[in-house]
Amino acid sequence: MSHGAPLTLYNSLSRSLERFEPIDAANVRVYSCGPTVYNYAHIGNLRAYVFTDTLSRVLTWKGYPLTHVINITDVGHLTSDADAGDDKMEAAARKNATSIWDIAAHYTAAFKQNLKDLNIRGPSRWSVATDHIQDMIAFGEKIAAKHCYQLDSGLYFDVSTVPDYGRLAGAQEDVREGRIDTVEGKRHPQDFAIWRASAPGENRQMEWDSPWGRGAPGWHLECSVMSEKYLGSPFDIHTGGIDHREIHHPNEIAQNQAYCDCPEQPDFTGARWWMHNNFLVERAGKMSKSSGDFRTLQKLIDAGVHPLAYRLMCLSAHYRSELEFSEENLAAALTRLKRLAITVGQLRDRPPAPSAASALPYRERLDEAVSDDLNTPKALVVLDELLADKKVAPADRLTALADFDAVLGLDLGSLRREDLRVRPTTATLAETDIAAKLAERREARAAKDFARSDAIRDELAAQGVEVMDGDPIGWDWRPTLA
Repeated sequence: MSHGAPLTLYNSLSRSLERFEPIDAANVRVYSCGPTVYNYAHIGNLRAYVFTDTLSRVLTWKGYPLTHVINITDVGHLTSDADAGDDKMEAAARKNATSIWDIAAHYTAAFKQNLKDLNIRGPSRWSVATDHIQDMIAFGEKIAAKHCYQLDSGLYFDVSTVPDYGRLAGAQEDVREGRIDTVEGKRHPQDFAIWRASAPGENRQMEWDSPWGRGAPGWHLECSVMSEKYLGSPFDIHTGGIDHREIHHPNEIAQNQAYCDCPEQPDFTGARWWMHNNFLVERAGKMSKSSGDFRTLQKLIDAGVHPLAYRLMCLSAHYRSELEFSEENLAAALTRLKRLAITVGQLRDRPPAPSAASALPYRERLDEAVSDDLNTPKALVVLDELLADKKVAPADRLTALADFDAVLGLDLGSLRREDLRVRPTTATLAETDIAAKLAERREARAAKDFARSDAIRDELAAQGVEVMDGDPIGWDWRPTLA
C-alpha cells in the first residue's frame, strides 16, 4: 500500500480493535446503511456519513480499490427502529397528502445535497429499496421454509433457527425485547418481520404481491438483499449508527446466516467488520426526528454557518465517542476552520523558499493517526503542527496538505477565507451598505475619532456583522443559531 502503517479498525462484533485484512485486496467492499427518505436528515444522522466518508477516504488513500454501496430506504422502515408502528414513508405521504414517490424523490435529493455540502463523496452505487422488491421476495422464499413462519400480519423470522442471535448487540437482550413490537402469535419476542401483509381495508401506496400476501418488505430485509446483490457475501465492512447495533444489524446478520445456510462457517455474519459511529447529542439527549423540530444542515447554513464547520466539528471527536452538539462547539469549529483557511492562504501568498526540514514526518504521523481506527482528532493536531512548522517551506507544507485534504475532506487546499462568509437568511444589510460603513469607519480611525469608529462597529454588530481588524476579509456575518 502507498501508506504503510497497518490499518486497525474497531469491530463491533468482537468489541475490539482488529488489523484490517481485506477479503480481496483488489476490491474492498463496504456497505453503509442509508437514510429513510421520509423527512430531512438531521445533523445527528449526518454524523454517520462524515464517519463513513472518512473510512472510505482512508481506505482509498491507503491504496485499496473500493466498492461502496449506500442504500436509500423508501419503503418498509417503521416509525420505530424495531417492528412497531406505521411505515414512515406511508405516514409521511398521508401527512402531506401527496404521492409517496414524490416524498421519496424530494428527501432523497435533499439528502444528496447535504452530502455535497459536507464534501462527502458519493458511493460507487446508490441502491434504492423499491428497485429490489423481487430480489427481496426471492430472498424470503429461500429462507422461509427453514427459518420463518407465517401469521395473518405477515412472514416472521424465527431467531431461534440461527446460532448466537444478537451477538452483535452484546448484553442488551432486555433492551432489544422492549423495543420490538408485540405481535400476537410470534414465537419469540425478538422475532421480526420479513414481509408485512397489508391489513384488510388498509390503503397503502406501496404494496406488492408475494407468496405471503399483498404487502411490503420488512425494513431489515432490504440491507441483507442489497448488500449481497452488489457486494457478494461475505464482504468487508458494514457501517451504520450505533442505534443499528441493537436490533437492525443483528436482524441483518440473522437473515445473512439463514440465506448462506453454511454451518461450516459458524461465525458467518455477512460482513467481516461491523462498524458504528456514536450519537450526536444535545444536552436534552440524542437527536431524533420524532419531535418534529430538529436541526438540519440547511438550518445551520441559513444561520450563517459554513457546512464544513460541521464536518470539522465531527472530525474533532473520535467517531466512536459521543459528541455533544452546542452552539459553542459549532462556533469553535467555525473559528478553527477560519484560522486554518487564513493560515493556508498566507502560505499560498509567500514567496518560494528552501526547506530546512521535510514534511514527510507529518505525512507519516497522519498515516499513523488515521490507521489507528480513524483517529481524526489526532490527525487534526498533526495538521496544525504541519502548517505552523516554519522549518518546512510553504510549498512543501501545501504539498503535504493535499494528503490531509484527501483523508479529512476539508478542502483546505482550495478553500478561501471568503468562502466561509455565509450570509444568514435573517440578514438585512446589503454588502454595499456594509462596505460604505467600513469606509466611514476607516476615515474615523484615520482621524483618530475612535468613539465614532467604535460606534460604527457596534452599529454593524447590532445588525449581525462582525468587524474583524485582524482578519484578511475585514468582516463577517455572525451566525444566528437559535
